[in-house]
Amino acid sequence: MPTPNTTAAAPADAPERAARDSDPNFVTALARGLELLRCFRTGEAMLGNQDFVRRTGFPKATVSRLAGTLVQLGYLRYDESLGKYALDAGVLALGFAYLSASDVVTLARPHMLAFAQAYGVSVSLGKRERMEVIYLESIRNDAGVMLGLGVGSRLSLVSSSMGRAYLAALPTARRERMYAEFAQAYPEQWKAQEEAARAAVAEAAERGYAGSFRDWHPAIHACAVAFRPVGEKEVHMLSCSTSYGTLEESVFHDKLAPALRALAARLSDPGAR
Repeated sequence: MPTPNTTAAAPADAPERAARDSDPNFVTALARGLELLRCFRTGEAMLGNQDFVRRTGFPKATVSRLAGTLVQLGYLRYDESLGKYALDAGVLALGFAYLSASDVVTLARPHMLAFAQAYGVSVSLGKRERMEVIYLESIRNDAGVMLGLGVGSRLSLVSSSMGRAYLAALPTARRERMYAEFAQAYPEQWKAQEEAARAAVAEAAERGYAGSFRDWHPAIHACAVAFRPVGEKEVHMLSCSTSYGTLEESVFHDKLAPALRALAARLSDPGAR
């Protein structure tokens, strides 16, 4: 079973990259700089030039120039004693500016808190970020398992309940394209998880919610729903989770999933808030 946050940021697929390169409004140098920032995974404090090269495929000389520019702009800081880079305050400022301006997070937070307190579970709000799911908000109310997950944490698109809920909400053709993109980005993971992922997503499409019972992490039970908040074009996901020994899987199916679907409906319908 996969451990949390083991996937690197997946590069854009070749057709998408070719389309961007032919766009006169697309600035390749800027895009490459942002790719460097995307290399950092949850829990990683420092990365070196070789890490950047391996994760982006960029030449070492290009990486050095990009990293140096990001240091001067305040998005990276360089530790000379270690010869490695860390994210700097400029990235944090951008992230918090996004969250503070997000109507979805502001609207969802009090509902999520009430849900977590009522059912004794952790509740999270997320959206897709390439081949992963990223947390926009997370409220913990389960002391059974502490994985250090919070805002900015990334989960697998195919083994997490959030990722499966997102995939189940897609039209069939788009879902198959996502599967193909994931298989290209993470061939070994897809080979090991394809059968279970396809079955779970098909079940989620039928039930209206997705489950991940010790699939994403061996100590976690979770379920999730996908919804489109009012005024938003992109699909978001709500999940609730707890340690597998705290609540049986049947409780998620019989009690938590219906309650989570009702919460998502309230956040989607302005007349039901």
